[in-house]
Amino acid sequence: MKEEIKEEFISSKKYRIRNKMVKMIKKTKVPQEHKKKAPEKINLALIIVSTSRFNEMESGNKSSDKTIPKVKRLLKDDQTISLTFTSIIPDSEDHIKRVTLKLLKDPTIDSIIFSGGTGLSEKDITFETLEPRLEKKFNGFGELFRSLSYNEIGTSAMLSRATAGILRGKKKNVAIFLLPGSPNAVRLAFQYILIPELGHILYLINKEE
Repeated sequence: MKEEIKEEFISSKKYRIRNKMVKMIKKTKVPQEHKKKAPEKINLALIIVSTSRFNEMESGNKSSDKTIPKVKRLLKDDQTISLTFTSIIPDSEDHIKRVTLKLLKDPTIDSIIFSGGTGLSEKDITFETLEPRLEKKFNGFGELFRSLSYNEIGTSAMLSRATAGILRGKKKNVAIFLLPGSPNAVRLAFQYILIPELGHILYLINKEE
């Protein structure tokens, strides 16, 4: 009798474990299904927020910016994501707001990436200018980005206020990402977060319920 009860208990336990595993597998399939519905073509805008780089451009000197060329190289062979707009602007609230409004009016732009102005110095105002306007924030983006950054630069990663969220464009919701001004930081975000996940994000923020 004891053996029968023991076998029944083991069988029941195996069933519960198997049932739990089936549910877990089903859950992991959901993001994959969403990714299949992601846009086939994604158009990005990349804005460099740097007064020094802007002054170089205004003076007619060759730009020392390394971020735009790095992103172009990263996306060179990507069949889905295209960098269709780039600009270098100063650390100015007015410039940041103007370029954002311009891009939100462009129905071809799916996502806007800002590089620069997320640090702690007095001139770093990209975060203050845009973060309060974000309708929904992807808190996990900043958390994941800082975690990845920690593996490369150590505890300095906590000083970044990188964040992301949604702004409403002319015909759709646009994903906004605020990144540090470091080319390597931008490379990290693109390589490990944006390129793998951007299509999924755009599907979620624009899907019809």
